[in-house]
Amino acid sequence: MASPAASEVYIIDASDRYHAVEALWHEIGPPSLEGKEVAVKANFNSDDPFPATTHPDTLEAIFGQVLDAGARRVWLGERSGMGETLAVLMNRGAIGIAERAGAEVVALDGLPREGWETVPSDGLHWKRGFLIARLFREAGAVVQTCCLKTHRFGGHVSLSLKNLVGVVAKKDPRGGYNYMAELHTSPHQRRMIAEISRFCPCNIAIMDAAEGFSTGGPEQGSLIEPGVMLASTDRVALDAAGIALLRLYGSTPEVMRGRIFEMDQIARAAELGIGVRSAQDLRLVALDSESKDLVLDIRRILDETG
Repeated sequence: MASPAASEVYIIDASDRYHAVEALWHEIGPPSLEGKEVAVKANFNSDDPFPATTHPDTLEAIFGQVLDAGARRVWLGERSGMGETLAVLMNRGAIGIAERAGAEVVALDGLPREGWETVPSDGLHWKRGFLIARLFREAGAVVQTCCLKTHRFGGHVSLSLKNLVGVVAKKDPRGGYNYMAELHTSPHQRRMIAEISRFCPCNIAIMDAAEGFSTGGPEQGSLIEPGVMLASTDRVALDAAGIALLRLYGSTPEVMRGRIFEMDQIARAAELGIGVRSAQDLRLVALDSESKDLVLDIRRILDETG
């Protein structure tokens, strides 16, 4: 049973992504984007097709909603972790989609030092803090879309919290310090992932779970087909629902064991006030008849292991 202050996670059939994104968007009712500059963070970590990266239809649908909501200027900001960002965006069709929508593409790994804001290490597991793209810090609104997948390089899952690693600099343009090397070798990796979201706002997050990776990840793995899309204004709630969905299909030992809200990414994000603190504070809402049974299954898993 959800508390009165619950965060909603909306779920809908994904067979028509344009319809699904529109329905999710209007159900959530994000703040007005009239006259605002909007930064979009998709998932283009590698040059691999969906579900490793954002599906072209999902990206196009999100741009459409952002523009229909009155945005004055739209950016697609990205830093690929596996491959050269502009090449990945070109090969995955993202540059063409952005151009048709009138959105500007920003390859974050090409930003000068002035394009990054320093986040100090105070209270964080990052030894030197980190650099975060000003594009996302200073935008009037941030919209992100993530995929449903596990992460075999220490993150355990790659959902909306993990997706925002792409707004952090790989290296300091001045000193050359490698933040990603620190992240991927730290025993605190999953907590560090969660800490990024404290400094990156997000007005709406959409998870494309038409397909996903239940093992492996982030660029390849065991394919599952939940056939849904999920959305929320609460990244912790969205990721908890995503983990429950992975558990429903059977996933890695790291994903399957323990309580969901005790997993490092979720627990640290909840501790920092990024989203809900328990499964009881999460409300699942099916937007069509096709998703009702799935909502019941996810709710059951959350209640048992949340």
